[in-house]
Amino acid sequence: MSWYEDYLLTNAEAFVTGGITAIKIQDETRQEGSASAQTIARMSALGRVFKQAHPDVMLGIIVQAHDAVAPLCIADACGADFVRLKVFVGTSVNAEGTRNALSVQAEACREDLNRRDIAIMADVHDRTSVALSRVNDATAAGWAQGMGADAIVLTGDSFDDSCAKIAAVRQAGVKRPLYIGGGINGDNAKRALEIADGIVVSTSLMRKDAADSDLLRWDVDAVRQLMHGLSAE
Repeated sequence: MSWYEDYLLTNAEAFVTGGITAIKIQDETRQEGSASAQTIARMSALGRVFKQAHPDVMLGIIVQAHDAVAPLCIADACGADFVRLKVFVGTSVNAEGTRNALSVQAEACREDLNRRDIAIMADVHDRTSVALSRVNDATAAGWAQGMGADAIVLTGDSFDDSCAKIAAVRQAGVKRPLYIGGGINGDNAKRALEIADGIVVSTSLMRKDAADSDLLRWDVDAVRQLMHGLSAE
């Protein structure tokens, strides 16, 4: 656990120093079914460590397992502000198999925890899976809004496709904040925020020279450049 704590805090520092005020942490434990007890325990402990170090930074939780309850319980235990759920409505298939909507379980869990303040960022037609219906993005986003999502994440096969999805969902009258969930870099981030309410960015900020054994995987200078570009007139 000490290695995980060092890894988390070392990389979080790069984001915080660079000016980012909301960070999402995720385990990468592939497992069938719900998240394991070990995943829940470790993620909760790491979340507490993070919030103690950075109490003013918003923290999000996402777990690799297809599970609505685990991330919400982790968020409740560690004081996180939001969770991200990859299949919130409908049914999708990815390399690991079929995934059914998590929305009903998620809403029931929030009620049981009495934690409506933990926001749900719900992906609609996440690009890592394929929807098993012909429901379009706007309809699916409307479903997500109706099922309790506090924000909706849309990610296309390209940046232009992501922007088109955002535009279609907004035109359909969905009122929740709309986020682009991937493919963001320093060249397109400012344009993205002219279209979307928020962005999720990670890969483009990673160190290009990082060795597998390095604790620090994200580049503080790249983070600074991104944030400076967003604030520039």
